[in-house]
Amino acid sequence: MESIELLAVPPLADLKQRTSAKWRDFPQDVLPLPVAEMDYEVALPIRERLIAMVSSSDIGYLGSMPELAESMQTFMKRRWNWEITTDSIFPATDVGVGMVELTRLLVKPGDGIVINPPVYHNMFHWIQELKCVSVEAPLKREGLQYALDFDAIDKAYQTGAKVHFLCNPANPVGTVFTRAELSYLADLAKKYGVTILSDEIHAPLTYTDHEFVPFLAVSDTAREVGICVTSASKSWNLAGLKCAQIVTGSTRAFDLAKSMPPAVHWRSSLFGAAAAAIAYQTTEWLDAAIATNNHRRNFLKELLARELPAIGYRIPDCSYLAWLDLTDLNLGADPSGRLLTEAKVAFSNGVTFAADHHQFVRLNFATSEEILVEAVARIATLTS
Repeated sequence: MESIELLAVPPLADLKQRTSAKWRDFPQDVLPLPVAEMDYEVALPIRERLIAMVSSSDIGYLGSMPELAESMQTFMKRRWNWEITTDSIFPATDVGVGMVELTRLLVKPGDGIVINPPVYHNMFHWIQELKCVSVEAPLKREGLQYALDFDAIDKAYQTGAKVHFLCNPANPVGTVFTRAELSYLADLAKKYGVTILSDEIHAPLTYTDHEFVPFLAVSDTAREVGICVTSASKSWNLAGLKCAQIVTGSTRAFDLAKSMPPAVHWRSSLFGAAAAAIAYQTTEWLDAAIATNNHRRNFLKELLARELPAIGYRIPDCSYLAWLDLTDLNLGADPSGRLLTEAKVAFSNGVTFAADHHQFVRLNFATSEEILVEAVARIATLTS
């Protein structure tokens, strides 16, 4: 990985000209590090494809896009030796829409949906949208290492929950679950009649020192009880283009996806599907992004050890999100609030991922070293 040229990051002044939520949701004097999008420039083949579409006025509704399914099929086979068929893939506006619309076919208001806090905060919102109830089976924690707690999951399944929202790999804690863990989870779900919807949006960004295993690749049982919902958006920086992918591995799951409202397809973006089709072929850029993020995760570790050793940080197994424990900084009951208002640096508040993690923040390190140095320096102003 050391031989791969790292991706460049534009200067902060140029980044501030961008119009995405990351750069417009905060005042100009705030350094924004919460939103999960990378500051690197989008891969050239993707940019060229989008420019060509606009230049030829190819900006209509999304219809058939066989090249997306074909490039996904090739990518999954080469990356993870996961065999999928092109007819098992369905578009959705984004991962959240895919998760919600699939779940809508499986639950009624008041039903329980299992989640594993600390977990991607929007999962709580999806459950509210469905008028269902969160059944929490928190991750088991040893220091800053998190793992699935099967005793807690067993108890959660015993409540009669119909669906389990699995974040695989785990956001925000950065854990990549093992094949053995996922296999056991599949068996448990089958025992209790639970459908597992596996959100695998961060999977392509798994580092080479860990093995990502797609849930549906684990076993026949996993394919029976599970459905994958994923997207190129996190790994190739395409969130605004709006096209996720649902992958099924059984007749039951296929029929379920097929019965979703037609709007799930029509609300997806032509640009998003075309960009994703190119993205899944653009593995050299992906490898460069992984190499750059690998450099940054280690740079952040060294930076914190030198400047703010009181902050707890375990190098994540995947992606570009650092889960930081600020307990020993003694910043009060709402550290992220103080950092925003007093230090002018924004992070994701840990309490939005788990109610008992108010001393944690999530930091996006897919940016420049200079910005990370500035962020840590701003935190330090509240500790001096």
